Amino acid sequence: MDSERCFHCGDKCDKNLIEFQQKLFCCNGCKTVYEIFSENDLTCYYDLQSSPGATPKEIQGKYEFLDQQKIIDKLIEFNDDTTQIVTLYIPHIHCSSCIWILENLNKLHPEISSSQVNFGKKTVRITYNSKNYSLKEVVLLLSSIGYEPYISLEDYKTGKSEIDRSLIYKLGVAGFAFGNIMFLSFPEYFQVDGFWLEKYKPMFRWLMFAFSLPVVFYAAQDYFIAAYKGLRSKLLNIDVPIALGVLVLFVRSTVDIIFDFGTGFFDSLSGLIFFLLIGKFFQQKTYSFLSFERDYKSYFPIAVTKITDTIETSVQVYDIKKGDRLLIRNEELIPVDGILISDSASIDYSFVTGESETVYKKSRDKLFAGGKQIAGVIELEVLKSVKQSYLTQLWSNDVFHKKTKEPFTTLTNRISKNFTIFVLSVAVISTTFWLFYDASKAMNVFTAVLIIACPCAVALSAPFTLGNLLRIFGKSKFYLKNAKVIEQLASINTIIFDKTGTITSNKKSTATYKGETLSIAEEILLKNTLRGSNHPLSRTLYEILEAKNNITLNHFEESIGKGIEASYNDIHIKIGSAKFVGKTSNTAVLNTTVHVSINDSYKGKFTFYNSYREGLSKLFNKLQKGYDLVVLSGDNEGEQENLKKLLPSKTKLIFNQKPDDKLEYIKGLQSKSAKIMMVGDGLNDAGALAQSNVGISISENINVFSPACDAILDASKFDQLYSYIKASKSAIKIIKWSFVLSFMYNIVGLYFAVTGQLLPVIAAILMPLSSISVVTFTTIATNILGRKLN
Repeated sequence: MDSERCFHCGDKCDKNLIEFQQKLFCCNGCKTVYEIFSENDLTCYYDLQSSPGATPKEIQGKYEFLDQQKIIDKLIEFNDDTTQIVTLYIPHIHCSSCIWILENLNKLHPEISSSQVNFGKKTVRITYNSKNYSLKEVVLLLSSIGYEPYISLEDYKTGKSEIDRSLIYKLGVAGFAFGNIMFLSFPEYFQVDGFWLEKYKPMFRWLMFAFSLPVVFYAAQDYFIAAYKGLRSKLLNIDVPIALGVLVLFVRSTVDIIFDFGTGFFDSLSGLIFFLLIGKFFQQKTYSFLSFERDYKSYFPIAVTKITDTIETSVQVYDIKKGDRLLIRNEELIPVDGILISDSASIDYSFVTGESETVYKKSRDKLFAGGKQIAGVIELEVLKSVKQSYLTQLWSNDVFHKKTKEPFTTLTNRISKNFTIFVLSVAVISTTFWLFYDASKAMNVFTAVLIIACPCAVALSAPFTLGNLLRIFGKSKFYLKNAKVIEQLASINTIIFDKTGTITSNKKSTATYKGETLSIAEEILLKNTLRGSNHPLSRTLYEILEAKNNITLNHFEESIGKGIEASYNDIHIKIGSAKFVGKTSNTAVLNTTVHVSINDSYKGKFTFYNSYREGLSKLFNKLQKGYDLVVLSGDNEGEQENLKKLLPSKTKLIFNQKPDDKLEYIKGLQSKSAKIMMVGDGLNDAGALAQSNVGISISENINVFSPACDAILDASKFDQLYSYIKASKSAIKIIKWSFVLSFMYNIVGLYFAVTGQLLPVIAAILMPLSSISVVTFTTIATNILGRKLN
């Protein structure tokens, strides 16, 4: 009886009955967890799902090894003076209650600032104050509430438990039983009589019953568990009709052989589970493949500056190895864990922790991947190679998520929710009809309807289509934050481009200097000041100037959209706009210029001659047919005439825009229902990129990795931007077509099932085939899109 089940974990209380606050518990451990939740106002845990917890285990002395600093250093992924972050694998995560309580750990202990659950991987990422709270205490807290983490000491990695082969084992058991039951059913199929009928028929039937037991109670257990949990939570999930169909077949078949009514449906039953598990296995392998390709094989277009014997070269982030020396400029993200070589550094770890607080480091301190240098240039020695999946995880942090609707996710959830009610209704009505019309077919009709109708194919359409296109984009040097970006990309109607470093190429631009001749000391200071900046003009000018000795600046400060200032000994330099350096002039400026002043004395200016990216005119001509185009630049109108010749006449050209002006312009358009894609510099256009519906950062031999952008496009693929948008629109069409195919399959399948023309075993074969066909269709269709891109 439910009254004798534990309020916390749902197990039977048996003799160990403990009553507390009019609730029953099976042990003191469950009672203690309930008390902890009650004291911290977390009893909503039990509202989301009844009895969702697990009985806490005895853990005294089990985690003493977590006092060893060497092991702690291996387990944690981030550590500074006050904050540590660890990702732990929690096998017991199974429902919405688990997610809710694990994401509210800060209410159980004030030293835990945040916790984020990855339900698919069964992990929780916990940020806590390491000064007052230890990793051991975090683990003990989790264990005390029934969420003991799995920690492997063999390789000091969390979340890397042994490979889960349970699905393979279940598939093997179901396949073995199905084959043997089919073999034992041959005499029945061919209606053999005589000696076999008298002596072996009962034995063969009981052998089929015996083979069906592991199929029902082991291979099919996940369907029963999921259905039970759904019903307990008052939800009709898709596993309910499957579990009901399996149960009806098993009970009916068992009754048949006990009373000698017939051979039963053990062949259909075992075949049903076998083919369902094949479909599940196919989905799992396909999704794992897409995830692996995304994390390890996609092109992540980030360049970093490597120093070799005083020579600075721009290399791809993949090529960085342990022991390499890297140059990190102002506002640039640290892509790997490393040891600081420079005297000092000011690091902003908000990308990792979500809290914007500057951490000051000195030489030989450890720096963690994801930190941002915010005070000039630093050098570091790499401790380990780049882990792309970690950078992607940081990028996808909830802190940086935009509030966007996911139309296909919402639609899929709505269909899945109502579909089960529809299927059960059809099954009951059609079975009732057949009980009066032809009772011999009633059971087959009931089971076939429950099995054949399934919204699984609908649910798979969006994740597999978008997931595969995400992988294809990645291989084509267009790296997206997540699959949601594709949906947003397909819905845009306005595209805004920055000018400098976006539609112009840093590699081909040239500059001339006009003004007072700089002394050697001033040239050295100029070169080293530019060395610390990642602005496209700074990078261009830095490459043009002759090589000088590297010096350590006394002071460095960059004002986004204005300029840079720095000092060394008694020399103070300003580089940037005329206003920034204190130059006033009424003369119209016809080109992009960067001005220089030293010790508040104006020295001169560098005039840039822009080189626009190849294919720019062709790209804009393609885009103008379906989008409003805007060039939003912080530069002056000097290039306006050239741009008018290059770009379509409908293109809006807006100049002298500061970062805040760009942000407000985008907000203004969005208030008029515009869906905006912004293409710009990931660092200098961060605000505008974050505000836009889709923010794309152009990567050209610099590190532009920023949480503000939704995608990073390699500069060499700039002219293919239209193709990427077109492919995103095509992906949405593919999803819609797969919805149509799935609905057609269900309608046709239900017709044959309701009219009694479909055996349950055939329904069991067709059901996973529908999912496989949808996944195959979406995969092939998106692969064709990929070939067009290449």
